[in-house]
Amino acid sequence: MKFPIYLDHNATTPMDERVLEAMMPYFCEKFGNSASRNHAFGWEAEKAVDLAREQVADLIGADAKEIIWTSGSTESNNLAIKGAAYMYGARKGKHIITAEHEHKATLDPCKRLEKEGYEVTYLDPPLDGVITAEMVKDAIREDTVLVSLMWANNEIGTINEIPEIGKLCKDKDIIFHTDATQMVGKLPINVEEAGVDLLSASGHKFYGPKGVGCLYVRRRRPRVRLTAIIDGGGHERGMRSGTINVTGVVGMGAAAALCKAEMSDDAIRLGNLRNKLESTITSQLDGVAINGALDKRIPHTSNISFAWVEGESLMMAIKEIAVSSGSACTSASLEPSYVLKSLGIGDDLAHSSLRFGLGRRTTEEEIEYTAKKVVEGVKKLRDLSPLYEMHLEGIDLSTVEWADH
Repeated sequence: MKFPIYLDHNATTPMDERVLEAMMPYFCEKFGNSASRNHAFGWEAEKAVDLAREQVADLIGADAKEIIWTSGSTESNNLAIKGAAYMYGARKGKHIITAEHEHKATLDPCKRLEKEGYEVTYLDPPLDGVITAEMVKDAIREDTVLVSLMWANNEIGTINEIPEIGKLCKDKDIIFHTDATQMVGKLPINVEEAGVDLLSASGHKFYGPKGVGCLYVRRRRPRVRLTAIIDGGGHERGMRSGTINVTGVVGMGAAAALCKAEMSDDAIRLGNLRNKLESTITSQLDGVAINGALDKRIPHTSNISFAWVEGESLMMAIKEIAVSSGSACTSASLEPSYVLKSLGIGDDLAHSSLRFGLGRRTTEEEIEYTAKKVVEGVKKLRDLSPLYEMHLEGIDLSTVEWADH
């Protein structure tokens, strides 16, 4: 067993060696610009880019012509949300629906649009974290132009009712965008069957390279149009100008092809390991809560709160294991997880949460070791906690009146 143990695959995944092998020729040998249509170097690059489009499209049940290359999911979300709002806002209306526990790459573009005169409804998720079609239906207005909801949550792993929401949006003639960053390559999805109009994905979340992503843009029933966010050159059917990162795109395509072949087996194995981690911890500790719906989540994610323990302290106690407390994009802050708070979880439990993200290379031995170290770490920290001592004495901490200083 090698240390440190990596259990933060929701933040990023290690690039598969087979992906690197596919990319290598395009760094130095096959260096052409895919937009150079006048010579063999460009044709060769374009052929590689087209193959990658087919590989990514095959993974999500799309047509290759519906894949637009970007730098990652943050850019894809910005292009989808702002691009759809700008294209259809004047004609359809300026009301957008999203949820409180979305990634910042969705929330911040929505906040920007609010400053520009759009109205945004932020759905309050229930305790299990799952957004239902009924919740969306209740929020739809005459002027609703866009619904943007993630397929699977990056912090708690819960899966929203995407096919049901897709059908609802289609019936209401509303553009439907989903941030599928944590879903693509983890479980089978089909954008056509789910009624999705726009879908964001990022290569480094499924064993591909960083700095490359895509946006699926539906071409039929309906044909979705977007206002470009980046101007210059008219690449990617005019939606995303800029020279294509051929090497990265080749890597994302190769990673997609590998996931298509292997994700079903990976999902079963990782789901079993995740369950073993949770059952081992919960059988040996009291005051432990697994956050989010247990029966509607991606198999590689577990978010656990440990009462009477600070998550940051626990991370230090298990420093040979790489996990995160809160979303990796905001974990530099000591604010409690806004995702957990949006579920109605108190600051104390939100502060005490850890996210475990399992991956393709995760072994049973690593999970057994992690569970053991977590249990030991929690017990050690609780031995130092006066709050835990009061709990053991039967004192209801919610009734305690703390003195002001």
